[in-house]
Amino acid sequence: MNLKAQITEDMKTAMRAKDAPRLSTIRLLQAAMKQKEVDERIELDDAAIVAIIDKLIKQRKDSIAAYEGAGRQDLADIEKAEMAVLQVYLPERMNAEEITAAVAAIVAGLGASGPADMGKVMGAVKAQLAGKADMGQVSAAVKAALTK
Repeated sequence: MNLKAQITEDMKTAMRAKDAPRLSTIRLLQAAMKQKEVDERIELDDAAIVAIIDKLIKQRKDSIAAYEGAGRQDLADIEKAEMAVLQVYLPERMNAEEITAAVAAIVAGLGASGPADMGKVMGAVKAQLAGKADMGQVSAAVKAALTK
């Protein structure tokens, strides 16, 4: 079962269970997926859906930081619950050691050295690790590898 079908089935299950918070989060995800399909006139594959989920999770993280900074823990808790629902659909993520090893291999393969090659390395890393790793951690690993 592909990711899109799984999300649809989970929505139906949430409807039957009358799980309103989960249902609203899944509907939000489906709306973002449909918007992407309509805008670009494409059929989304699993990699594109993972990219959308990553974007939604990043938005939730930013919102949580803003709400906690403003002292609105009630709103931050809602965002955390939505983030937990979204994370279910992400594939297993690489840990820090695996990210560092993959980045080192890519840097060596490209012959990159110094911060001037950051864009070239990030392009190659994004192509290889998109959906498999948190891009914030990847960016930090690239910076560390290029400043050695």
